[in-house]
Amino acid sequence: MKSVYHSYNEAVKDIQVGAVLMVGGFGLCGIPENLILALAESGAKDLTVISNNCGVDDWGLGLLLKNKQVKKMISSYVGENKEFERQVLAGELEVELLPQGTLAEKIRAGGTGIPAFYTPAGFGTEVAEGKETRNFNGKDYVLEEALTADFSLVRARRADKMGNLVYSKTARNFNPMMAAAGKVTIAETEELVETGQINPDHIHTPGIYVQRLIVGEQQKKIERRTVKKTG
Repeated sequence: MKSVYHSYNEAVKDIQVGAVLMVGGFGLCGIPENLILALAESGAKDLTVISNNCGVDDWGLGLLLKNKQVKKMISSYVGENKEFERQVLAGELEVELLPQGTLAEKIRAGGTGIPAFYTPAGFGTEVAEGKETRNFNGKDYVLEEALTADFSLVRARRADKMGNLVYSKTARNFNPMMAAAGKVTIAETEELVETGQINPDHIHTPGIYVQRLIVGEQQKKIERRTVKKTG
């Protein structure tokens, strides 16, 4: 049985100043939005956040930016957040941008205990500056080190009391690999069921990777609404 919390604030209360976080999601899809809200209220600062992007100005990780709680972002896309741009240009935020596949593999490697790997992505660009490079079979590669975190915040569609998680469609995105790469993984789930009620073949994240569970509804905001023009 995993620890089941009934307060989001309690679930994140030991995330302290200077912690390294992984936060699941892609845009606003599959983000642990209630855990992020609680973290925004916690006052924890100087955070290093590893996430595909940094939400939007008024939702998701954008709330932590607004509160000046983030010291460094490690991500692959930052285009939807004006406050992000402002802080970078003002020298208030450190940013490490990576190709999306490289970011995903660095997280996956961290979760499986692989310390580093070679990839051709980024060779000959600013991404490769200061990193070891090698040539294999006539092709140049960059050495990338794995990523791990003190805490991983993920969101699931369903969980059982042993911490086994199931994600919904594209909301799976970065969540499974981040769940494996955090020392403490906190899973926000829409539904919690008894152990044995999830078909083992349907489990995306085994419970061994999850330490804390909390149940709650999400607002599921849309990052950019596009509708068909009439006429």
